[in-house]
Amino acid sequence: MRPPAKASGRVGARLESSRPRAPVSIAVLAVLAIVTRLLGLEGYLDEQGGLDLNALLVFSAVVGFTGSFISLALSKSIAKWTTGARVIEQPSNSTESWLVNTVQKHATAAGIGMPDVAIYDSPEPNAFATGARRNAALVAVSTGLMRNMRENEVDAVLAHEIAHVANGDMVTLTLIQGVINTFVIFLSRIVGFFVDRVLLKNDRGYGPGFFISSLVAQILLGILASMIVMWFSRQREFRADEGGAKLAGRENMVAALERLRSMHSPSQLPDQLQAFGISGGGRGGLKRLFLSHPPLEQRI
Repeated sequence: MRPPAKASGRVGARLESSRPRAPVSIAVLAVLAIVTRLLGLEGYLDEQGGLDLNALLVFSAVVGFTGSFISLALSKSIAKWTTGARVIEQPSNSTESWLVNTVQKHATAAGIGMPDVAIYDSPEPNAFATGARRNAALVAVSTGLMRNMRENEVDAVLAHEIAHVANGDMVTLTLIQGVINTFVIFLSRIVGFFVDRVLLKNDRGYGPGFFISSLVAQILLGILASMIVMWFSRQREFRADEGGAKLAGRENMVAALERLRSMHSPSQLPDQLQAFGISGGGRGGLKRLFLSHPPLEQRI
C-alpha cells in the first residue's frame, strides 16, 4: 500500500459511517416478533382476544428499542466481519502511521477518545465509522481509498467520519429508529387485530390471521417508516460535512465532495454500513425518499 497521493488522484471516495439501517432493523424486528410469539410473550392479548393498548405500547417500546440497540451494540463486530477490516494495533509502514496520526489529530480536535483505526481490502475508495460510543468508535478506510485519493482529500474523509462520531450520530439515529420501531410494532398489532376480528370475523381468542397480518403489516410499515429515518440521516450528513470542513478545512472538504461527483458506481459496502456515507446514490423520484444522503450538489 502506498501513501495517499499528493498529486492528482484517479477517483473519489465514499465516506461511510455505520448506524442501524432500515432493512437491518426491519429484519431484527421480524425475528423478535417471531421469538416473542414462540415464547408466548404477547401480554397485550387476553384469552378472549382483546387488545390492551397500554400493555401493547409498553411491549412495542421494549421490542422496538431492543431491536435498535442490538443493531448498535453489534455494529463494530458486524463491520469488521462483513468488510474484513484489520485494526491497526501497531503501524507497520508510513501509510499506516500517517493514517493513525491523522485520525488522532481530528479526534483530539473534536474532543473524543481515539477510535480504533482499521484498513480493509477493497478496490473501491471508501471509508466508514461505527460504534456504540463516541469514545470507543471504529474508523476504517479501504485500500482503494488510500491508493487513489489525494492526501488532503483523505484528510477530509477522515475528518468527516470523526465528525459523525463526535456528533453522536450513531446513537441519535438509534434512538430515532427505536421510536419509529415502537410505532411500527404498535400499529401493526392494531392492523392484525382489525384483520383477525373484522375481516376474518374471528371471535374466539386470536388466530393465525392476527399474527400473519401483524407480521406483514410490520414489514410494510417498517419500509414506509424508513423514509423518516432516512430524512434524519440526510440532515446528519450535512452536519458531518460541516464538521469535516471545520476539522480539515473547507477547501479540502469541498475537494473531496467534488471528487465524489465524478464517481457513479454504487457503494460496495454491506447495507448496514451505508447509512452515514458521504456519497449518496443517484436515484430520483420517490426513491429519493429512501436515500440516506442528500445530493452532492446540495452538500457542496
